[in-house]
Amino acid sequence: MAQRTSEFGIRLALGAQTGSIIQLVLKAGVRLALIGAVLGLIGAFGLSRLLSSVLPSMELNSGSVIAIVTGGLIAVAVIACYLPACRAARISPVEALRSE
Repeated sequence: MAQRTSEFGIRLALGAQTGSIIQLVLKAGVRLALIGAVLGLIGAFGLSRLLSSVLPSMELNSGSVIAIVTGGLIAVAVIACYLPACRAARISPVEALRSE
């Protein structure tokens, strides 16, 4: 967010609403979280296949646990993006442009 402060200041100076700034930040953050979740799920399924061959008595494919953990991680990522987005949307355009 610190790197994009001047961009948000310019957007706000040109008339952007705070909701659009928050939406811009959340959209980028959620996209990265979803990409990470998909890559993590692919890795988890690959690792579970490997572990099931080594430890055949263990049940490693619990869909409900994987769904809950993935949903929780995406929720944490959204919250981690929302808080800085609110701070960035409240910045004064004059101070944002002055800082650069």
